[in-house]
Amino acid sequence: MSLTRKQDPLEAVKIPEYRSLMAGRFIFIMGLRMMGTLVGWWIYNLTNDPLAIGLVGLSEVIPAVSLALYAGHVIDLSEKRKMILRGVLIYALCALILLMLSTKFTSAHLTNHWIAVCIYAVIFCTGITRAFTGPVFGVLVAYIVPKNILQNATTWNQGVWLTASVVGHAMGGLLISYAGITGTLIVICSLILAAFFVMLQLKPKPALNEPGEKKTWDSVKEGLRFVFKTKEVLGALSLDLFAVLFGGAVAMVPVYARDILKVGAIGFGWLNAAMDIGSICIVVMLTVFPLQRQQGRKLFFAVGGFGTCIIIFALSKFFWLSFFALMLSGMLDGISVVIRGTILQLKTPDNMRGRVMSVNSMFINSSNELGQFESGVAAKMLGVVPSVVFGGCMTLLVVITTWFKAPSLRKMEY
Repeated sequence: MSLTRKQDPLEAVKIPEYRSLMAGRFIFIMGLRMMGTLVGWWIYNLTNDPLAIGLVGLSEVIPAVSLALYAGHVIDLSEKRKMILRGVLIYALCALILLMLSTKFTSAHLTNHWIAVCIYAVIFCTGITRAFTGPVFGVLVAYIVPKNILQNATTWNQGVWLTASVVGHAMGGLLISYAGITGTLIVICSLILAAFFVMLQLKPKPALNEPGEKKTWDSVKEGLRFVFKTKEVLGALSLDLFAVLFGGAVAMVPVYARDILKVGAIGFGWLNAAMDIGSICIVVMLTVFPLQRQQGRKLFFAVGGFGTCIIIFALSKFFWLSFFALMLSGMLDGISVVIRGTILQLKTPDNMRGRVMSVNSMFINSSNELGQFESGVAAKMLGVVPSVVFGGCMTLLVVITTWFKAPSLRKMEY
């Protein structure tokens, strides 16, 4: 009966500290998405090689996934506010280094090859930071918001992330076109620092577990055991992992924008934002009209539709068709993200949230960044268009296989 309170779509944002968290996250994610947009465009223009875009994802995913389980253990033993503030400052430092790499002084002293290598090194550092910082946002939501309105808070959390992502992608493309790479990086540094000052308003969130209560490896195994024995959580994470791994068409958007659709930096920014625009539309709808029944079945249909949209995007030669295919794929992806996030928040005990959110982060990092790498390798081997078609077809195959292999997920309701 407590979940009936979710019918008030503004319930979570009435909590002042939650509003501060969401405001800080909005500014922070906007800066990071601008950085991601810029780095993909920058690397492709430095190298003219689709594989180089994939290597950006590999540079980030290796440290992010390698450290994810340990990071979850550390998060559960740490004061959450301090962790998130420290992580935001490190991101600001990484953005500042990228700013230095973009200057005329650097280009006069380093070749394009070595500038690209330095960019990869910075992205590797952001991957380390992401392993510790990323899961803390989800943990803080559960610390700030009462459990009976977590579904509403999770939907708002996703909506804020997606809105920031859209604005970041679109502004990234516009700023690259009008202010250049250096000017865009100045804006990115400013946004990340602004997010830091907004999040200073958060209250300390001490650990629920005492240091030394469990050995590190025992603590990590406990988090893994929880995920693997909770079949709905494992099934939803696995479906997302493999679907996005093969359906990561966004990694090839710089190639489509410049060489296939020929729409330049501004069109590139809008194509990058298309999926997130679609996700925002559906998240707003789900905030007002939350999913009531058959969430598991709807998850499968959403991921299957996502794969179909990726195939349409791959074959399109028209900007608006490509844009709408990506936007619809974002709407369908938004449904799956809200379902997965709600399951995770409702089923995870408070004293294990760091570890479980880190496992979730590991799955998400794996799917997004490994998907970016897979897209780059496949584009190199098959060509850009066939590689994206292949990814969409593999997503459909994953959905069909999981439909029969995971009946408990298919029948799941919350």
